[in-house]
Amino acid sequence: MANQSEVVVFELIGFPGLPQKYHIFVSVIMFIVYFVALLANCTVIALTMCNVKLHHSMYIIIANLALSDLLFDSITLPKMIAKYWFGDGSITFAGCMFQLFCVHYLGSVDSFIIMLMAADRYVAICMPLRYSSVVTNKLTMYMCSLLWMLASIYASINAIWYSSFPYCHSRKINNCFCVNMAVMVLACGDISLLKQTSFYVAMAILLFPLAFIIFSYIIIIIVTIYSSVRSENLQKTFYTCTTHLFIIAMYFGPRMFIYTAYYINLVFSLDMSVLILLLYTYIPHMASPIIYCLRTREIMQIVEKIFTTLPKILM
Repeated sequence: MANQSEVVVFELIGFPGLPQKYHIFVSVIMFIVYFVALLANCTVIALTMCNVKLHHSMYIIIANLALSDLLFDSITLPKMIAKYWFGDGSITFAGCMFQLFCVHYLGSVDSFIIMLMAADRYVAICMPLRYSSVVTNKLTMYMCSLLWMLASIYASINAIWYSSFPYCHSRKINNCFCVNMAVMVLACGDISLLKQTSFYVAMAILLFPLAFIIFSYIIIIIVTIYSSVRSENLQKTFYTCTTHLFIIAMYFGPRMFIYTAYYINLVFSLDMSVLILLLYTYIPHMASPIIYCLRTREIMQIVEKIFTTLPKILM
């Protein structure tokens, strides 16, 4: 494997059918996406760390999600921008395996953190009187740390398994970054077990949190309808659930479709596959900080205070 890592250099193709004249345009779009996601997620993390009022379990969970998204974008998007801006799409074997590890590690972290967020909302809405005693900051930090470590186990085994294969076919990766499905087809030898295992593990990482999230939100809605005597409380709960479920649907739905389509050999264009991957990856990374955090009352009050006092400080 050491010799292979020195010799093998992959080429990230991105969109295989994209004409040369659109490369700069695509790189500018990716740069804007990276800038917006970077700004939004860094804002969430900075506000959560620096403001004592936000040292609560919900914001700790949101900050972990923002950190995961920030790391994912920083590991993948700069290389994609370089590919279309400067024509530099090459990536070493070691670099590809590291990117493969990070992509599936941080993707798993997102799945687990969103599940933890649903559990937090379930306790807050269904057991409001016990919320502060059940969901403490210490417990939340322990749970977040545990989920980060749990995700690393799968990602490490996955990357080690992929790195053990020789890659003697085409070195062209038909994607914008190293991901299981794109790297798998370049490996030599029998990959049937690798394909099946990758599919089942990926679906488990997606379906178990998704099932828990759906169940928790159903219970939240039922409890709210049963206990609400004021229509505005019911409307607020439905609004919160709807906005959260939008991100959840954007994250889980396309992923399950892509994994299932690849496993059953459903044929559609490579460009469409890459586009779907980018949409369901980066749109939630930009939208989730706004939906989960920046639209909450506490955050808006802090932001308004900053913009109110900043001109006085500058003057």
